[in-house]
Amino acid sequence: MATVRQFQVTFDCADPERVARFWCEALGYVVPPPPPGFESWTAFDQSLPAESQGSAFACVDPTGVGPRLFFQRVPEGKVVKNRVHLDVRVGTGLVGDERLATLQAESDRLVALGAVQGQVLLADGFNESCINMQDVEGNEFCLD
Repeated sequence: MATVRQFQVTFDCADPERVARFWCEALGYVVPPPPPGFESWTAFDQSLPAESQGSAFACVDPTGVGPRLFFQRVPEGKVVKNRVHLDVRVGTGLVGDERLATLQAESDRLVALGAVQGQVLLADGFNESCINMQDVEGNEFCLD
């Protein structure tokens, strides 16, 4: 039998802290405590060489259940559609108009945080409704 392994999801981005803080708000995640010996992440960041400052940030599920999210600065911008994306499960167990209203309310909340709503995919008899979204740097995700 295979061993279940923990994993983190890594985002390439231009502004790691900005994207991480968006996902904290979107998912109810938190910024973990800074490394031992530092009273804040700012103090830790300022201890790094200038070229490394602001190059990474992370957030975690406060319950310890979900994966750690890691955000790393890369020089190139996003050019094409993500090959992997997150489905944010806000409509689980809901169907029809109730599901669509729940998805739209969450979309409205995330748009206020800087996300962009894309296409609303309506239920088709096989799949339930979902909404395509983009985070503050254009990474695609779905409200499902």
